[in-house]
Amino acid sequence: MPDPAPFDADTVLAAQAGDAAARDRLLAGLEPVLRGFFINRVGKRPAVDDLIQNTLLRVHNGLSDLNNPDRLKAFAMKAALFEVQDLYRGRYGPKETLFDPDILPERTMDGEPGAAVDAERALSLLTTKARRILELRAYGYRYREIAEMIDSTEAAVKMQVKRAFDKMKDVLTALLLLLLG
Repeated sequence: MPDPAPFDADTVLAAQAGDAAARDRLLAGLEPVLRGFFINRVGKRPAVDDLIQNTLLRVHNGLSDLNNPDRLKAFAMKAALFEVQDLYRGRYGPKETLFDPDILPERTMDGEPGAAVDAERALSLLTTKARRILELRAYGYRYREIAEMIDSTEAAVKMQVKRAFDKMKDVLTALLLLLLG
């Protein structure tokens, strides 16, 4: 028996029922369609592969919510449109840096590598919660995601980060003055 079409309703139903091979066929069949869509919308950019993967992940996660199996391609294209919108909103842009290069120098003013500022000592002065939040930010989590993880509000997490950086700035400035003095 020939392999069924990747967007065939029976394949979608099988994938929704947990058939891994059917799900793999659906996602593999969507990949070239999505690639053409993204290249047409954003050009040949490095972000295209990320856009495809994120769209396939959206489809995979939302497959059980698809009520009409004949609408899989439309469902996937809507997910792709959301990814393009995220791209233009800056989701795929460079991550913000979590330190001020002027505050955390790797070398002293005279360029000696052995007298670097001890950031670990400055971090140790923060509360456990503040260190955890900074660690999560360093791993690329957004404020909203961190707030959900620690059962807090986004505004409280932002304030905690600001206070932690202010405290670290004060400590590192004092350490730097000690090293230079």
